[in-house]
Amino acid sequence: MQHSPEQDTVATAVAALMPRAREELAELVAFRSVADPAQYPVEECHAAADWIAAALRAEGFDEVALLDTPDGTRSVYGHLPGPQGAPTVLLYAHYDVQPPLDEERWISPPFELTERDGRWYGRGAADCKGGVLMHLLALRALRSTGGVPVGVKVIAEGSEEQGTGGLERYAEEHPELLAADVIVIGDTGNVRVGQPTVTASLRGMAALRVRVESLAGNLHSGAFGGAAPDALAALIRMLASLHAEDGSTTIDGLAGDGTWQGSDYAEERFRADAQVLDGVGLMGSGSVADRLWARPSVTVCGIDCPPVVGATPAVQAGARALLGLRVPPGVPAREAGDLLAAHLTARAPWGVRVETELVGTGEGFLADTASPAYEAMESALRDAYDGTRMAVVGQGGSIPLTSTLAGLYPETEILLIGLSEPEARIHAVNESVSPEELRRLAVAEALFLRRCATAGRG
Repeated sequence: MQHSPEQDTVATAVAALMPRAREELAELVAFRSVADPAQYPVEECHAAADWIAAALRAEGFDEVALLDTPDGTRSVYGHLPGPQGAPTVLLYAHYDVQPPLDEERWISPPFELTERDGRWYGRGAADCKGGVLMHLLALRALRSTGGVPVGVKVIAEGSEEQGTGGLERYAEEHPELLAADVIVIGDTGNVRVGQPTVTASLRGMAALRVRVESLAGNLHSGAFGGAAPDALAALIRMLASLHAEDGSTTIDGLAGDGTWQGSDYAEERFRADAQVLDGVGLMGSGSVADRLWARPSVTVCGIDCPPVVGATPAVQAGARALLGLRVPPGVPAREAGDLLAAHLTARAPWGVRVETELVGTGEGFLADTASPAYEAMESALRDAYDGTRMAVVGQGGSIPLTSTLAGLYPETEILLIGLSEPEARIHAVNESVSPEELRRLAVAEALFLRRCATAGRG
């Protein structure tokens, strides 16, 4: 494919910046910025926020602030004014990360960026500290090739992975802060390496804690087992009721028959992407795209119960679980969470006591893919990926801020791109990012910003 001079200039600038980007991503990954003080010191998140604030100041942002949000975390805001009459584009990423899970299962330390087999490994490398670097690379490439032609706002969230809603509430309380003509959410990913992709829909989410109690204290299973109500057994029965025999999610009052109208997701590719073991079937019915993007799903994210090592022969007096519920766009997340709580309570056996707590929600999102911004992004991605046409897909995950921004700014065009393609293994052990994807997406974002400027000036 023959490249335009504009594309060649931007691509050359980004390529020259990649060694610096690797060094900076290593610095950012080193912060153990899990936004849960019960797991990691809050100072780790504060240090990551300070790093991003300093990076924005170094890029000429004349308004940089650390925002203390209502959930007790910090987001980083920066504003770079554009030329007179130019549109404003908001660039989003988050710097908080998922905990690394079993650190001994990581091939290299999770908070130490390590290069291996052409990829960079580390927690947050793709989700979403790599997104922070993607934005910085695009802006630096523009600054070195004629200047940034639009006004830019950057917002780096500090608690996206926890789903505690701090930035959503802050935005609602300060509706002018994040107002923009176009918003680029840098927290999704391509369907595979080398295939440029925008995400047109996000499922909403609700996180629910459920606790079951049945006895004043644990009892010897030999003396009391068989008659004493076992709280853990009760919880297991309740959780089992959330799935039909074929694995479809079954929650009273919550529809589960939606269909996806966009690009398909071949079952063979999904099995490979998800690394499903040979002979193991998939859950649910309908197409894979239906199951991932148009129907609810519920996952048992954790259970508090005795570990196998060190377990004693006892009937359990209490047990609890954390559930993650995903719902398609248009289904109110809080209502869905309430339905999940009611379903579990109704299935509690033997009169055990049940307490539920909705600990986080986020609404789904459905984009207008016929907007001018989508046309500009399609051309930018096609150029950055040597003529490969853009795929438009859904996303089974949730980015709660997206629906908040859509509600605050109904006329604003919102696009979702990012580095979390299947090989990235986000939220799992050995998360990684493809530096080639980082390079190409930074080129695409820089080209997109230039084309937004042209469109904004008529």
